[in-house]
Amino acid sequence: MGFLSAKRVSAGVDPSGRDDGAGRGAPAAALLDALDALGGAKQLDRIAGPLRKAIRALPLGPYRAVLQGRPIGHPLHPVLVQVPIGAWTSAAVLDLVPGGGRNARLLVGLGVVSAVPAAWAGWVDWAEQPDRQLRTGLVHAASNGVAIGLYAGSWVVRGRGKPVVGRLLAFAGLGVAGVGGMIGGHLAFRQAAGSNKTEPVDHLVAPGWHPVGSASEFTEGQGVRRMLGEVPLLVVREPHGEFHVLVDRCSHMAGPLSQGKVADGCVECPWHGSAFRLTDGQNIAGPATAPQPVFETRLTETGTLEVRLPDAVRARTSGPGTPGAVASMPPRIEGD
Repeated sequence: MGFLSAKRVSAGVDPSGRDDGAGRGAPAAALLDALDALGGAKQLDRIAGPLRKAIRALPLGPYRAVLQGRPIGHPLHPVLVQVPIGAWTSAAVLDLVPGGGRNARLLVGLGVVSAVPAAWAGWVDWAEQPDRQLRTGLVHAASNGVAIGLYAGSWVVRGRGKPVVGRLLAFAGLGVAGVGGMIGGHLAFRQAAGSNKTEPVDHLVAPGWHPVGSASEFTEGQGVRRMLGEVPLLVVREPHGEFHVLVDRCSHMAGPLSQGKVADGCVECPWHGSAFRLTDGQNIAGPATAPQPVFETRLTETGTLEVRLPDAVRARTSGPGTPGAVASMPPRIEGD
């Protein structure tokens, strides 16, 4: 084996170029590299920056929360996308069936119209993402915009008696929409845009009570960060002695709540402005669509603050003794 081939094998790459060592062939690996590269395309920042400011400045009022998906507990954009994609896919089937042209045009038009609210919801979500997700999302939106344009053109030319051109534009639009969907999947799952960043907490904290420090260590009305194993906690002591303990990573994009403002019974994330009630972790403002997990608290006879996850949170898992949960251990202050 030559030196170059040995290097490729040591890096997990088949010398033939057919596999990258992770079950991906060379074309698939190249595609994944291209998708990953979108997040590093800093030249897109010249467009993303001003556009983000413009979307954030829109006077949407209470409709912003609806477009973000707060009432349903997750982003609204994936829900709305089902209508145009379904309509366009159905139109493609009808285009292959003799006599289906008229109904296909109807579905093409339905897809174009329904893509508008889907795009609005996507843009509102997009404007609250970090830089890498902003860049990838911009390309995702551009792909979908091209698809909408192709379908709009298809609808127009069909009405002018050019069904063949209309079909060609529609099939091209479906292909571009497929590319946009792939980029959107990369954005949602590979880059975790829109996912609940606090969901794994019940897999990381063992059942039972865990000490987080002496009650005297916590200043009234201020958020303090503590670590319980791998889980960061926000501890807030009320003036009357009650304690509130939430997961410190914001459910939106894992922002540090302990660095945010604590006021009026809520804590505000310093990154994107999501606000959560201290009593129950409910998200009441900002782009977060999921609440913060809240721990039960108690003080021992020696004045040690202990916490545990409520049974309601535990019920989401397969039962007690969750695989991978950390054992009880002394807390550590961030930076130790």
